[in-house]
Amino acid sequence: MAAAATRAVRRLLIASRSLHAISSEGAAREAATSFVHPAAVVHPDAVVGQGVSIGPFCTVGASARIGDACQLHAGSHVMGDTELGERCVVLTGAILGSDIPGQTIIGENNVIGHHAVVGVKCQDLKYKSGDECFLQIGNNNEIREYCSIHRSSKSCDCTVIGDNNLIMGSCHIAHDCRIGNNNIFANNTLFAGHVVVEDCTHTAGAVVVHQFCHIGSFSFLGGGSVIAQDVPRYMMVAGDRAELRGLNLEGLKRNGFSDQEVRMLRKAYQQVFMPSINSQSSFDERLAELEASLILWTGHVSHRVLERSRPFFDC
Repeated sequence: MAAAATRAVRRLLIASRSLHAISSEGAAREAATSFVHPAAVVHPDAVVGQGVSIGPFCTVGASARIGDACQLHAGSHVMGDTELGERCVVLTGAILGSDIPGQTIIGENNVIGHHAVVGVKCQDLKYKSGDECFLQIGNNNEIREYCSIHRSSKSCDCTVIGDNNLIMGSCHIAHDCRIGNNNIFANNTLFAGHVVVEDCTHTAGAVVVHQFCHIGSFSFLGGGSVIAQDVPRYMMVAGDRAELRGLNLEGLKRNGFSDQEVRMLRKAYQQVFMPSINSQSSFDERLAELEASLILWTGHVSHRVLERSRPFFDC
């Protein structure tokens, strides 16, 4: 009896393993199989990865490349020479790329919101029809509804967006902008051409940034501000036209700056940007004084204030 029971248990284990293997193989096959809705139009020359889902009324152009496990929701479009990385989600009405010379490259794990327009021709009147133009977007970005992000205005340049950015609804990023990592842009933030944004910046709603401005890391741009000059790192600005309002203390705290680092930044800010009323020193002289101060100069963050302030303010 004991031997028979042992044989029965062994047969049960073998059967369970076989069922598990069959189930795993079926799941793998299902994951590797792409779904294309009959109402979608996918060009036969398009490259579509494994596990891709393409909903009804989508179009995928001849030069498009769709990475594994991407989802194209109903009525979204991928056009021109556009590369979409793995695990991207393109929501209803979004348009990626354009049938013009150049390329749009979008990294992995990005979400493109409803009716966003990404990688189309710029609005710069100097753009010459037929010139190549480029857009490159990194990984893990969330680009919300009705955003517009344009390609570069010249073949020698590129519009660039880094990783882990949240770009809220109706934002605009114009030609040749360079956006870093871990930024948050609230609704209706508008960047004109050639703007540079470093890392970990935060804009409130309805912010307008003039062409060629440079926005430093860890800065905060107050709601409704019109930015017509560069913004130094770690600072908070607001107004029309925007003025310095002090350090971005909340942003520094959220990004893990120590109390000592914040104190050093406050001293640097006061010394450079808030001289005494009787001070006759120029901006460059105050920067030189800060550089000569051993207490402040030994601090890495104060060094970065100096590093960015010189090109920002040529007084």
